[in-house]
Amino acid sequence: MKQGKLMTMAILAFFALIFIVGLSNSLFITIDPGERALLFKRFGGGLQKDKVYGQGFHVIAPWNRMIVYDVRVQEAFEQMSVLSKNGLTIAVELSYRYQPLPEQIGYLHNQVGPNYLERIIKPEIRSATREVIGKYLPEELYSTKREAIQDEIFQRTSESVEKKFLDLDAVLIREVALPAKLKEAIEQKLEEEQMSFQYEFKLDRERKEAERKIIEAQAKADANRILNASLTDKILQDKGIEATLELAQSPNSKVVIVGGGDGGLPLILSN
Repeated sequence: MKQGKLMTMAILAFFALIFIVGLSNSLFITIDPGERALLFKRFGGGLQKDKVYGQGFHVIAPWNRMIVYDVRVQEAFEQMSVLSKNGLTIAVELSYRYQPLPEQIGYLHNQVGPNYLERIIKPEIRSATREVIGKYLPEELYSTKREAIQDEIFQRTSESVEKKFLDLDAVLIREVALPAKLKEAIEQKLEEEQMSFQYEFKLDRERKEAERKIIEAQAKADANRILNASLTDKILQDKGIEATLELAQSPNSKVVIVGGGDGGLPLILSN
C-alpha cells in the first residue's frame, strides 16, 4: 500500500516536471541588456502600461505574456526623390538614429506596436524632408544650407515622433544627387566665388599694407617736424661737443682743437 502511494506520487511528480519544463518558456523570462519588457495579463486587466520590467530574470504566470522591446539606439536609412524650390527633382539619402522611450513603451505598444519604424518614423521623416527641401534651391542644399536643412528636418521629425513615445537622436544628409549639368554649374559658380573671395582678400591685404606705410611715414614726418622745431644752435653745439669729447677718449693719436670747427665746435686732427 505504501509502495503504491510512493509510485503514484512519483508519477505525479514526473508529469508535474514535464508540465513545468513544457511551460518553462512561458514561466521563466530573461530580459537581455538594452531591453525592456511589458506584462500582458490575460485574465487580470490586460496590458500593464505603467509598469516596465528591466533586464534580468523574471518569473510570470504561464497564462500571462511578456512583451520585450529593444530600447537601444538604432540606425536606419532612407532614399527618396524630392522637389526643390524651383521644381527640380533631387535624390537625397538620409540616415537617422532613433529609439523608443524606455519608460513609455507601454503606451507605445498600446497605441502603435512594435512596428513603429514603418508606421511612425519613416512617414514623418519623408514628410519633413519633402516639406523642408521644397523651400530651398538645389545649390543651397548642395553647399551652403546643407547643415541648416538637416537640422530643420531633425527638429520637425523629432517633435512629431516624441508625441508617439519615440526619441529621434539625429538626422544626417548622407548624399545629394543633382542632375549632371546643374551640378557642374553649381561647382563652377562655387569655384568662381572662391576665386573672387581670394582676390578680395589680397586687395584688402594690400590696402591695409598701404595704409600702414602711410601711417608710418606720417608718424616719421611728425617726429622729424617736432624734433626740428625743438633743435637750436646751442643744443646742436652741446651735442657736437659731447660727441667730440667721446671720440677724443679713444686710444688713437689725435689733436683736439677746441673751437676750431664750424660753429665753434671742437676740431679733431688725426695723425
